[in-house]
Amino acid sequence: MTEETTTTFTGQAPPPVRDWPVPDLDGTVFDPVLAELMREGPLTRIRLPYGEGWAWLATRHEDVRLITNDPRFGRAGVTTRQVTRTAPHFEPRRGSLAWADPPDHDRLRKPVAGAFTVAAMKRMRPRARRMLDALVDGVVADGPPADLVERVLEPFPVAVVSEVMGVPAADREQVHAWTRQILSTSGGAEAAERGLDGWIRDTVRARAAGTGDDVYSLLGAAVARGEIGEEEAVGLAGPLQTGGEAVTHICGQLLYLLLTRPELMERALDAERRVPLLDELLRHIPHRSGVGPARIALEDVDLHGVRIAEGEPVYVSYLAANRDPDVFPDPDRIDPDREPNPHLAFGNGPHFCTGAVLARLQTELLVDTLLRRLAGLRLAVPAEEVRWRRRTMIRGPQALPCRWD
Repeated sequence: MTEETTTTFTGQAPPPVRDWPVPDLDGTVFDPVLAELMREGPLTRIRLPYGEGWAWLATRHEDVRLITNDPRFGRAGVTTRQVTRTAPHFEPRRGSLAWADPPDHDRLRKPVAGAFTVAAMKRMRPRARRMLDALVDGVVADGPPADLVERVLEPFPVAVVSEVMGVPAADREQVHAWTRQILSTSGGAEAAERGLDGWIRDTVRARAAGTGDDVYSLLGAAVARGEIGEEEAVGLAGPLQTGGEAVTHICGQLLYLLLTRPELMERALDAERRVPLLDELLRHIPHRSGVGPARIALEDVDLHGVRIAEGEPVYVSYLAANRDPDVFPDPDRIDPDREPNPHLAFGNGPHFCTGAVLARLQTELLVDTLLRRLAGLRLAVPAEEVRWRRRTMIRGPQALPCRWD
């Protein structure tokens, strides 16, 4: 870690700028650099591997909730400048939901909100279960061992998201290939984004007169009514389409913990006590590498005696907030009976994950189905031989070879 000093803030020397290399990590180990930043204070300054300059980082639960729900911090300003960032190819898009601030954010979110409500997910649940059962039927028929990432954890969320979005069966393999590349940090994401953007644009145009309840039909109708622009529809759909990738790898980490911690597996097998355990695992799992999108201070903000000046970029870490000892006693321990458990695994504020209900649905179905149908589920290799993804923004096992009785 390197240090750098600049001018003073509120009469104090600012914290040094720390280099955060965002290393590839195995297993569910917490990023040691982030842990060190948490110990240094509620607000630190970081320089990530790509982009320009430095940014503030907030790690405490209270501050993360404040910043993500405070109109004095906005995302739209990031679209007009370069800030330090995790990924080499990261290029914010104007008009995208991810980079919009209220009230524009509310206008953009409205056309697709109906596809992700609790009621919509209840209607989706039987279809999702049928898709999952069909995948597990194939696994059972072939017998052990099987790589559950390849056979179930990857195809199931992609199929469900494609169903909600309205991706035709013939296009799903190509769309999935694009989304995987977009979430990689290994290069080629720009080409994948162009390919996916073009496909989304054509699909939205083709459904301008549609009356379906899938996301692309909803977007096509909204564009036709003049409620949103075509490029805004593309910016809305892209992040939603990549949501299946996040579920794949979050569930991969979750299953890895169950398969390597017998006491957690025993708890998970009790369906009536499973939901609190899943919430605790969602709190504990380091689901991403580094941090998500930045915000820009729209005015001077004093926090903990430190002045965040107007125009300075600010990051929050949900992973760090979920390990705040003031909110979660003994935060590094997995406590299935933790109560309350106000984790921020799906974000906070206006940018709370649009697909959170869908992600919960898939997670619950995956755990229930795999544990119920694959009795005695266990790893087919030693835990230390499980391979983990490299050069990616979303952490997870590359493969989970398993056996069952």
